[in-house]
Amino acid sequence: MKSYIISNSKSNPFLKTLYLRIFLFFLLIQIRSCFSSSPAPFIFPLKTQILRSPSKLQFQHNVSLIVSLTVGTPPQNVSMVLDTGSELSWVHCNQTTRNNQPDPTIFNPNQSTSYKPIPCFSPTCVNKTQDFPIPPSCDSDNLCHATLSYADASSSDGNLASDTFHLGSSGNISGLVFGCMDSIFSSNADEDSKTTGLMGMNRGSLSFVSQMGFPKFSYCISGSDFSGLLLLGDSNVTWLTPLNYTPLVQISRPLPYFDRVAYTVQLQGIKVSGKLLPIPKSVLVPDHTGAGQTMVDSGTQFSFLLGPVYNILRREFLNQTAGVLRVLEDPNFVFQGAMDLCYRVPLGKTRLPNLPSVSLVFTGAEMVVSGDRVLYRVPGERRGNDSVWCLSFGNSDLLGVEAYVIGHHHQQNMWMEFDLEKSRIGLAQVRCDLARQRFGVGL
Repeated sequence: MKSYIISNSKSNPFLKTLYLRIFLFFLLIQIRSCFSSSPAPFIFPLKTQILRSPSKLQFQHNVSLIVSLTVGTPPQNVSMVLDTGSELSWVHCNQTTRNNQPDPTIFNPNQSTSYKPIPCFSPTCVNKTQDFPIPPSCDSDNLCHATLSYADASSSDGNLASDTFHLGSSGNISGLVFGCMDSIFSSNADEDSKTTGLMGMNRGSLSFVSQMGFPKFSYCISGSDFSGLLLLGDSNVTWLTPLNYTPLVQISRPLPYFDRVAYTVQLQGIKVSGKLLPIPKSVLVPDHTGAGQTMVDSGTQFSFLLGPVYNILRREFLNQTAGVLRVLEDPNFVFQGAMDLCYRVPLGKTRLPNLPSVSLVFTGAEMVVSGDRVLYRVPGERRGNDSVWCLSFGNSDLLGVEAYVIGHHHQQNMWMEFDLEKSRIGLAQVRCDLARQRFGVGL
């Protein structure tokens, strides 16, 4: 029968066209499977930790999201701050041990047989570091040397290298480029020593997610116990609430104050208890210098708004809480150097009164901040028998930052999906503690 069909198809144009289409169809499927395949998803538990982590903003008591994994051959344990606002992943390196015992917060490259430093004239050092804030240089050994500096005057520098990153039982990733930082300067070394490094997750070519080749990643932070999960790859779950997507804002030409590899979205407006604030649209879009972009940043705890917008929000929130909360009348107290609307709450009060919600309105999506997340209790701060709570939005002008920053404090109980393939961010309200249980992620 097979030979009959083939022989007759030579004289039958219809059959000839049909078999050609079938052949091309299966060929297209094979080509797609070869070129569109992405790594299998990986799931990590997230935990929060109070530390002074390197950041674009100045923090005194920063709560960071921590991912734990192992690096090198044989594997060494590292804890890394999850940071969608940074590109280069790095770990604290040292080639010595303390009392002949490995330091759990320091990676020793001499003990890893798969560790490879990167030469400064290599394509990686020359071509893939173009979005670094400070261009890399050559050290005395002709190795690629990187320097990172932050607004709080902390800094770190060291060499670019590659090594094997172990992603649990799911698999190993060899040759992943990172910074092996042997010099770290900070005004609070005790806090910095609690973590080994940083996991850069922005859209730069050397970020962790870009090197892994994942089309998307997601995370979810619980608002109750502040634990969560990080998912690298597609979630493919049916129980997840449908996401609302907002497109990423992309500007191809270099601008002095615009971070081209950040997750930039368009902030359309702000509501307080559903009331849309009278904010001019012109102050919500980047200007000709790039100042005024809105970045979603997991490496920053709170959210910060440019001065004119912050003042409008501050004034409305103050009006809506008049008679409900007692304002802290202390002009010399500014929490985190940018949060100047604070309140006195009696220490014996177990619950805050009903608070106005604050909604950040983006193109196609909305992030609602409600309940206790609108305020933040300042650790260790008291006035007589009162604790001090501050509005969890700050004035970025006071920090010298020309941008809007959406921190992870306002992303609690939100499923946050970063879709690199389609250049968008998806979000939906969800119980992140239950999501962690559904994925079977422990701490």
